[in-house]
Amino acid sequence: MDRTATEAKGKTKKKRAKSRHNVQLGKRGEDAASAFLERNGFEIVERNYTCEAGEADIVAVDNWGLHFVEVKTRMSTAKGFPEEAVTRQKRVRYERIAELFLRDHDITDTPVTFDVVSILVIAEDRAFIKLFRNVLATDCVDR
Repeated sequence: MDRTATEAKGKTKKKRAKSRHNVQLGKRGEDAASAFLERNGFEIVERNYTCEAGEADIVAVDNWGLHFVEVKTRMSTAKGFPEEAVTRQKRVRYERIAELFLRDHDITDTPVTFDVVSILVIAEDRAFIKLFRNVLATDCVDR
């Protein structure tokens, strides 16, 4: 095998390992976010709700209403804080996901918010967790 093919094969393996790591990190983040929300009075209705519009990481309910929660987890701030990865496109997608969830579950007259749980991993068993409520509202600043 020539050097170029060997280098390409090595990059592919690294990419798969990184992708697998990101999936595991995301799963751990969603587990931590669910536990955090439950400790703070939320009831988890569904995790990884999937429909034709996409996926909501967590759907939860509290005394205020129904929450569609995007979870962002990072190991460092080298590329910014986790919550900074939530874009206008994500907001639009979450609005459609919420619409389909409400329709599929025949839910009416319920306040809905779009929230973000930001998780910055500090150590193997420690993380900095922040809840941003209603950050995906239509009146938020476009990014």
